Amino acid sequence: MKQQTTCPYCGVGCGITAELSANRILSVSGDPQHPANRGRLCVKGSTLHETTAPEARLLLPSIEGRAVSWDTALDKVARQIRQAVDQHGPGSVAMYLSGQLLTEDYYVANKLMKGFLGSAHVDTNSRLCMASTVAGHKRAFGADAVPGCYEDLEIADLILLVGSNAAWNHPILYQRIQAAKQANPSLRVVVIDPRATASCDLADLHLQLQPGSDAALFNALLVYLADQGHVDHAFLLQHAEGFEQTLATARADTPDISIAATKTGLDSHDLTRFFRWFAATERTVSLFSQGVNQSSSGTDKVNSLINCHLATGRIGKPGSSPFSLTGQPNAMGGREVGGLANQLAAHMDFSPENVDRVQRFWNAPNMASEPGHKALELFNAVERGEIKVLWIMATNPLVSLPDTHLIRRALKRCELVIVSESMADTDTLQLADICLPASSWGEKNGTVTNSERCISRQRSLLPPPGEARHDWQIICEVAKRLGFADAFNYSHPADIFAEHAALSGFENAGKRCFDISGLSRLSQTEYDQLQPIQWPITADAPYGTQRLFSNGKFFTPSGKARLIPVSSQQPMQQLTDEAPLRLNTGRIRDQWHTMTRTGRTPTLFRHRAEPFIDLHPLDAATHALQDQDLARLENAQGQFIGRVRITPGQRPGEVFVPMHWTQSFSSEGRCNVLIESVADPISGQPESKQGAVRLSGVVTAWHARLLTAKHLSVNLRGYWARMPQQQAMGYALADSDWPESWSDWCLQHLGQRPDLSLQTQPNGQLRACALENGKLLWLLLVSPDKHFPDLKPLDRQFTRSNLTALQQLNLLKSDQDSASGELICSCFQVDDPTIRAAIQSGCHSVEALGKALSCGTNCGSCIPELKALLAQEAEDVTH
Repeated sequence: MKQQTTCPYCGVGCGITAELSANRILSVSGDPQHPANRGRLCVKGSTLHETTAPEARLLLPSIEGRAVSWDTALDKVARQIRQAVDQHGPGSVAMYLSGQLLTEDYYVANKLMKGFLGSAHVDTNSRLCMASTVAGHKRAFGADAVPGCYEDLEIADLILLVGSNAAWNHPILYQRIQAAKQANPSLRVVVIDPRATASCDLADLHLQLQPGSDAALFNALLVYLADQGHVDHAFLLQHAEGFEQTLATARADTPDISIAATKTGLDSHDLTRFFRWFAATERTVSLFSQGVNQSSSGTDKVNSLINCHLATGRIGKPGSSPFSLTGQPNAMGGREVGGLANQLAAHMDFSPENVDRVQRFWNAPNMASEPGHKALELFNAVERGEIKVLWIMATNPLVSLPDTHLIRRALKRCELVIVSESMADTDTLQLADICLPASSWGEKNGTVTNSERCISRQRSLLPPPGEARHDWQIICEVAKRLGFADAFNYSHPADIFAEHAALSGFENAGKRCFDISGLSRLSQTEYDQLQPIQWPITADAPYGTQRLFSNGKFFTPSGKARLIPVSSQQPMQQLTDEAPLRLNTGRIRDQWHTMTRTGRTPTLFRHRAEPFIDLHPLDAATHALQDQDLARLENAQGQFIGRVRITPGQRPGEVFVPMHWTQSFSSEGRCNVLIESVADPISGQPESKQGAVRLSGVVTAWHARLLTAKHLSVNLRGYWARMPQQQAMGYALADSDWPESWSDWCLQHLGQRPDLSLQTQPNGQLRACALENGKLLWLLLVSPDKHFPDLKPLDRQFTRSNLTALQQLNLLKSDQDSASGELICSCFQVDDPTIRAAIQSGCHSVEALGKALSCGTNCGSCIPELKALLAQEAEDVTH
């Protein structure tokens, strides 16, 4: 049986066709009918079926680590919430939500907290990725609304990728850009990013600017547009306000190209070329993402970019708009229902008029009247003891929020931490007092909204395992126990969606941008069959709305768009002698957030198996570091240890580390321990892209690879990183001292001495293994250097029920396997050595490699790396 649903990863919102049989998802593929992806899927989406097994799931409610019935758990949640409200007021209760929740989950959470408990302390991890865009949109347009649509990418003549590595983070959109460039060779792509990322593969120009200098760049562009006569004065006169003051501020901040070059660290010639292209190209789409948002001045950066679009009238037109790429599958859906602490439902703010309107619609007894704490403020309030009950849903703040130690202190101090979670092992769950098992993708049933305002159905394919329940059901059960049964008596997500849609149109009449009242009368059958559709959806636009603001009307009091004066600012996290390097953090191609889902599939670990540190060659030489050495980043807050990756794509004096590793997957791989708890004062979004650190090498005497049967627990010391394999659990290990006895080391760390071992010399290579009734329990490979064989043949030995004597001895051979290579194409599991061999045998193009090996022929995310390997091999030949 086949069923259509939507991917739970990035904000592209790809449609998926799932193949089902006997309560199992056999495979997934792209839905060719879905407008977001038209049948394509990236490697993360393509492996979703590998993440749905019930193993490692949270299956039972528990209190203080003891399994209890749902009634016992829910009774305690409701009793503790009521006690906190009665003794300390509504503000003593808070929720921290997630873009992984469906819109219906989000809606009832906000309704309970803001309408019935009276607490606005409800925020979401979308604060970490989209809050600056929300604030920028509201300042400019009067509403949090993305003007354009994905089709604009196919008809644009200039596309800017600003702080966006779309090739890795929004790969299907990147493939649409790539196809558009092939169809229209005159299309120009400009990448504006401190790093040379995979997205630069398409770039006609890469502006490798100094981190945090985006506003200076766009202020200089605005000045250039005005001075060169490229401002659309007719549009400004009729449809915008604030231009003169905004231009004057920009001119004072960055008056000319030479000053812009100094502030951004860019070449004046490159700046001039970019400015000329922008000025001459009517059809311009500016895609921006976390490189803009995750800043202490992110809102101003967003507005500096929007200012240039408004000054030229490039908004809401085919192929011409500023376009925010959301990070999560339902970041926008959460914003629609009030998931942010400074919003009410249906995109309404906390004006007295809106508070009254929502209160009357809900018939709410205790309506919150003022905004609540944003994420960082919320956890600071928890640490101060002001919040007594904190309910966390579908997110892992102990990993994802800045200043990890502060978050840990806050959670430990909180009187009651409730965590609704689908997985049994997350960093945050370990500090929960009450654990509530929740459904996950493939089980959840509701809607999500992607980056282009497209509402799609995420459908239930499987029953939740164990006693897991849907988040909306859990919230409603608590609400009923608190005495609010009539307001939370929903029997199906369709009932919640209909109420949400009705509220969006309540007393609206075109005054508010967000309006999906055209869907408020859907029957359950119609809801189940709902096809992707872009909001607004009203009686006047029953089939949705592709672009906004095409009529020049905005949602400000004057009905005009606002240009916002912006002065560029330096990052709050200042470089010092003790922390002289600029730290950038972000996603990688094959992993997602804190790996609670992607960490379940070995396929996604071969591209980047361990935490790493990207360094420029000059910085590596200064610190006497070689590629693949272990190195340490540290500051006053903590430390991060990862593998060095030397790349000219980094600017000197800057480092990049991935955001995904947790204490479940690494010894010292959590990057946010290094980020200070500072944020944009307007949006509350943390400054995750501009940390300050120092770098040093990690002295290692030995390195190792460990494979263990998956049920074995290990007690590892020194450096370690967990790397799931198909049959076994894999680990990379390293330490600074040789053990006096490897046999004792194995007993201490693995619980058993080796049954077989072979060591070449006292401080040389070692192979050791333990068996149980002929079945392999663990295999340890130790070396004084960093080179190891391919683990796949060794991993397969864990499938054998009884290894023969010869097979056991073969495990100890040090030369039986080929060297392991970094995975380049995850879709078809093609690694670096295989691709290099194909190039050397005559495959001298991406197309030839695809024909020979299939690499690059599915999602296309690996194409930039294929091109880099082709260039490297060609360079080696010429030398």
